[in-house]
Formats: sequence, structure tokens, C-alpha cells
Amino acid sequence: MPAPGDNDGVTSADILKPRLPSPLQEVADDRFARHGVRLLLKRDDLIHPDLVGNKWRKLVPNIEAAAGRPLLTFGGAYSNHLRATAAAGRLLGLPTVGVVRGDELAGRPLNPSLARCAADGMRLHFVDRSTYRRKAEPETLAGLLRAAGAEDAYVVPEGGSNAAAVRGCRALGEELRGRADVVAVACGTGGTLAGLAAGLGAGQRVLGVPVLKGGFLDGEIARLQAEAFGGRRGDWSLDERFHCGGYGRTTPELHAFAADFEARHGLVVERLYVAKLLYGLVELATEGAFARGAAVAAVITA
Repeated sequence: MPAPGDNDGVTSADILKPRLPSPLQEVADDRFARHGVRLLLKRDDLIHPDLVGNKWRKLVPNIEAAAGRPLLTFGGAYSNHLRATAAAGRLLGLPTVGVVRGDELAGRPLNPSLARCAADGMRLHFVDRSTYRRKAEPETLAGLLRAAGAEDAYVVPEGGSNAAAVRGCRALGEELRGRADVVAVACGTGGTLAGLAAGLGAGQRVLGVPVLKGGFLDGEIARLQAEAFGGRRGDWSLDERFHCGGYGRTTPELHAFAADFEARHGLVVERLYVAKLLYGLVELATEGAFARGAAVAAVITA
């Protein structure tokens, strides 16, 4: 198989065979209809069976930039991003290294998420949490690359969000031009929203629902847009109320909501991102946050 980035006319996107544009489905839901709002689901979860949703959109530009070099990236013990990177490496024949937060995990049996990464050929390197927090510092990063035996690797940031990824996510907005008044997306590192907002047309706006607490994403999204496009792009805002206590946190109420949504619409609802997004949209519709007659598109990213 040719290495991604070779000048042979074959790209990693060709090899990975995505389903693009992803489907846009309208669903009948009385919790929106009673307020005169239409709910649409942008099914990015159907793009690729292994690189689901925004993972495909963010990883492929980075794989192209890597030009056949090994990929090194970061994540926690249950990181969707690590799993997607490992899967991409398997499919493309690229070596991958995952720097995992928590050196205490090194001596334990791998959980199902990390076991999947290892089965896909990813070499796991566990680091203590203090070092992990400083991974973006040049000296710390250089030390991590040496310790992992990956000094020649192309580094993809945690969550895959960098300028290349943001530019890749712009296509998501372009696919939704003229299709919805409000586009809503769950946010982890902010890269998907940063690109999505840049791709939408005039009169459309993006609502981001952070799944982490801390109030830092506004500045991070602005920074990513500046790196990718030279400045802020699009009409976007965040609603910080629906993280359920932080990343990886859920509540019985959220699980009950997700189970009900699944029963109503026959859609499997991922709990850490998608359930929080949909729960937030129902609450906002109840509050009258959307104009009567508005079409709201929820991006299903996992």
C-alpha cells in the first residue's frame, strides 16, 4: 500500500473511503415541535465505521501532513481519539504511538478502549499526570518523544485539534450551508466547532455545548480559528450548562434522557458527548431559545 502523502495520486482519504457528505435526517420530536422548531440530525457518526464523525474530519488532514511518518498523539484511558488514531494506523499501515495520561495504568490490565488501541497496533506509552499536563511545552514534548522512542513521529495534539484539523472541519459547515438556522455540536477541544463555524453561510450560527467544565473553550476556539484562518470566523457561541460535572461525568437523569431518545428515534446515543448535546437542545427549546420556524441541526459526532 502506498504511504499516505506519496505523490502517486492516492490519498489517505481515498484509502479510508468515507461516506461524505454525511446524511442529514429530520426527526419528529414533540419537545421541539410544540415550540415550532424542526430538529435535524447531521449523522457524522456514519462517515466511517472506525473513524467516526469529527475524528475522520480532524485526523485525515493530519495524516496527509504526516506524509508517511509515524503518528504520535495523546489521550486518557478511554479516549475516542486514541482509538480512532490507532484504527487509522491499522488501515493505512502507519505506526502509531499513544501517550496515555496516568502512569499508574502501566501495570494494570488494559481496559477495552486501550486494548482496542493495542490490537490495532498502537504502541502505548504511559506518563504521570503532572508531565501529561505539560505535554505542550517544547522541552517536555521533546522528552516524551525521546522516552517513547518516537523522535521522528508527527505529533497530533490531544483530541486532534490543530490548524489542519480545523480546516478539515470547515467542510462540515459547507455541507450544512442553507440547511439549518442553528447548528449545534458538543465540544471537547473545540476544533470541530472552530472549523464548522468557518464553513457555514451568512445568517447561520453555531451553538457549542462543552462537555468539560472550566470555561476555557471560548479562548481556545478563538485561538484555533486564528491559527487556521487568521482570525475569528462565523457566528458562534457556547452554552456551558450541560457538562454534567465535567468530562466523562454523567448523571442518572442524562442516562434516562438518552434511553428515552433512543426509544423515540431508534438512534444509539453516545453518553459523553451526544447525550449532553441533545439534552441541552431540549432544554433550550423549552426555554424558547430558538425562534419559531427555526431548523436546528445537531451534529452527531460519535
